[in-house]
Amino acid sequence: NTIEFTGALHATIVKQVRLKNPSNNTLAYNAILVGRDADDFSLPKGTTVTIPPTRQASVTVEFTIRFLHPAEAVLILISNKVDGIDGATLTFSLKSEVKNIEPLGMIKCRSPCYEL
Repeated sequence: NTIEFTGALHATIVKQVRLKNPSNNTLAYNAILVGRDADDFSLPKGTTVTIPPTRQASVTVEFTIRFLHPAEAVLILISNKVDGIDGATLTFSLKSEVKNIEPLGMIKCRSPCYEL
């Protein structure tokens, strides 16, 4: 599964990964970000998520586009035992793409082209 973060340069994009628990037991996960650009992604709501039985929860991933080159990382969700039950380890590929560049500001100046 790939989660794409697309937007303008310097924009902050927030995505949510929805996790469903079809079992009758509570599941808990620790989230970690790994990879070349993992430091550019963040988990603003924390690195742990608990999913009650037959319910769903979400993990929030935030990314600010700082460079023109595509950023790549992997979100890994590792199960914690709750009530003796282990969930499957989940992985998601995170990729960014700059769609447009908007100027932060404009400066007007006058100067001669050259001087003798």
